[in-house]
Amino acid sequence: MKIGHLAILALFAVACMLSGCAPTSSERANARADEVMYKPINYLNVNQKGPTLVVLPGRIKSNNATFAQRITSNNIADFGEMELANANFGVLERSDLGPLLDEINLGVSMGDPDALKKFRRGKFKSTKWFVKFDILKAEQVAKASSGFDASAISSIVGSIVGGRDGNIISAAGGSLKTGDTAGVWIIGLRYKVMDASTSEQVTSGYFEEKMEVGAKSTSIMGVSSSEARTLTLDTMVQRLVQQAVSDLDKKK
Repeated sequence: MKIGHLAILALFAVACMLSGCAPTSSERANARADEVMYKPINYLNVNQKGPTLVVLPGRIKSNNATFAQRITSNNIADFGEMELANANFGVLERSDLGPLLDEINLGVSMGDPDALKKFRRGKFKSTKWFVKFDILKAEQVAKASSGFDASAISSIVGSIVGGRDGNIISAAGGSLKTGDTAGVWIIGLRYKVMDASTSEQVTSGYFEEKMEVGAKSTSIMGVSSSEARTLTLDTMVQRLVQQAVSDLDKKK
C-alpha cells in the first residue's frame, strides 16, 4: 500500500475515534455536569444536636473581578445555613432578622456586647453563636497552554512524497489541529464562631482548595472534538463550606 494511502487511513482512524468510537458529546457533557452537582457529606456528629446559631454574611477579601461577579457574601451564608442545618445545628434564618441584621453585624465587628442585647429576644433569645464564612483568597495562580498544528509538517512530507499521494498527505495532515489550555485557582475560606452574648471568638478554622479550569480541542478533516474541564466557583465555595462545617461539627 502506498504511503499516501497509509497516511489517509491513519487520519481517518483518528477522525473515527473522535466522532464515533469515543463517548458522545452528550455523555461527556453529562459526566462533567455530574462532577459539579451538589454532593452531600455525612457529618460525624449529625446525631448530636448542635448549638443554636445565626449565620452572618461574611467578607470576600479577594479583589478578583471574576470571582466577585459570581459569588457574594450572601451566597456563602446561604451555603453555610444549609450545611449547618444538615449537620444538625439549630439554624435561625438570618432573613427573619430583617433590618436588625446590619446592626448585629456591626455589633459583632466592633465587639460590642451592648449592641447585641436588643436582638436577644423572642425566638432569637436562645442564640448561642454567630458564625461567619470569609473568603480570604480567590486567585488564579497559574495558567498554561499548548497546541499542535500539523500543516507545516504535512506540507514538508507532502513535498517529499510528491504527486497525488503528497497532495493527500498535505491536505489531510494540514487539517489536524489540537489545543489544550489550563488554569489553576486557589480558593481559601475561613470560618469564625463568635459568642452571641459577648461577641468573643469561640473558634475558627481555615481551608484551601485548588481548582483547575481548562479546555481541550482537536480538529481533523472537518471532524472536531472539544471538552471543558472545570468545577464552578460556587461549587468550590460550597465544598469549602462543607469542610468548615465538618470541622465545626467535630467541636460540638
